[in-house]
Amino acid sequence: MTASRRPGLRVPGLRAPARLVLSLTLLGVVSGIVWALLAPAERLLVVAEHQGVVLTTESLHRFDAVAIFVGIGLVLGALSAVAVWGIRRSRGPGAVAALVVGSALSAGVAALVGMGVARLRFPRVDSPSVGTIVAMAPGLSTAMVLVAQPLAAALVYLLLVSLSPHDDLGVGDGDGGRDEVATGHESPTVDAEERP
Repeated sequence: MTASRRPGLRVPGLRAPARLVLSLTLLGVVSGIVWALLAPAERLLVVAEHQGVVLTTESLHRFDAVAIFVGIGLVLGALSAVAVWGIRRSRGPGAVAALVVGSALSAGVAALVGMGVARLRFPRVDSPSVGTIVAMAPGLSTAMVLVAQPLAAALVYLLLVSLSPHDDLGVGDGDGGRDEVATGHESPTVDAEERP
């Protein structure tokens, strides 16, 4: 006997995390474009055919490109953690897992899109003449920059969890019926007229 799947069957609870991961990934496209527009190019002086010398202080732009990317990632990670925390009904392990996975995908997409846009912004010159100054597109010299956004998102979410005064992270309906839940009985109430 083979198990048949009903066409309308859905796995409950996976829609919100999937939307979160997709939203963060799309946000990575925007952050990559912003990085490509902000990151400075590295300028070289062509001294011979296929040989250039980095101009004075231009080598610092490698650090600038990495620092700008990390800064954008830290801000996006922190803001996305606060936004996810604001969705009260989805707080918990599923939300933090989707937040970290989405932030990691967002950082990867931002790096790919950003470097692509940077190459369009600063196209490569095929055969520059000697004595000309050529701008090289900014790049990311290390893959460690991809850790900043998910790390910031996880740490900010952890901070918000630790500051929560509620055991259930505030997900409950907040009807104030703690005594009924804990003991199964209604809490005794005293009428004002019955008091001595």
